[in-house]
Amino acid sequence: MTALYEEPLSHHTDKEELRMKKILFLHGFYASGQCVPAVALREAFEGIAIVLTPDLPMHPKTAVSFIRSLIDSEKPDLLIGNSCGSFYAQMVAPVVGIPALLGNPHFQMTEFLKQRMGEHQYKSPRKDGKQTFVIDEALVEEFAEMEAIQFNNCNPHFKDRIWGLFGEKDTLAHFEPIFLKHYHKAFHFPGGHTPTADEVRNWYVPLAKKLLRINGESE
Repeated sequence: MTALYEEPLSHHTDKEELRMKKILFLHGFYASGQCVPAVALREAFEGIAIVLTPDLPMHPKTAVSFIRSLIDSEKPDLLIGNSCGSFYAQMVAPVVGIPALLGNPHFQMTEFLKQRMGEHQYKSPRKDGKQTFVIDEALVEEFAEMEAIQFNNCNPHFKDRIWGLFGEKDTLAHFEPIFLKHYHKAFHFPGGHTPTADEVRNWYVPLAKKLLRINGESE
């Protein structure tokens, strides 16, 4: 399988067409705004678009409130998520009217968390310096509440504006069938749950550019 390259475009053409658009990246549960996909996105769009990669709060209700507040202040043109970040992006995108690229979305976080109760370490550094967190029953219950309503805001206008990108070697999240019950466009890449920097450049970036262009044309 070859990388999802677009039609050849120069860096200069990208910069002209995207006009310094803004992207908000939402990382996975164990990650931070300094994880490999976040850094790779910032590097790939340097000089073309602004990529925001904040550290997300651990608790889902707080995280969604934080994301909504950040969207209100920064007004991004596109959401990109990975894993739990895609879980959030799917819920928020139709409400705020922003397209989204969902990388390996994890739509059943409660099952993921129940198998990992106890203390853990974040896998990339966070700005507040706190690298330890605890998964407990209260956190699982909060995710369960969010899961129950996660697709409530789906609407026909967004069936083609929220795209899914699924790693063929992903051993953690297998939710393409659920995704396709609500949305139309699913893509695949030959990687695992957390994309490498090369996979971000070869698969996430071209799809993100395409979504930005399509959204710009529809405005």
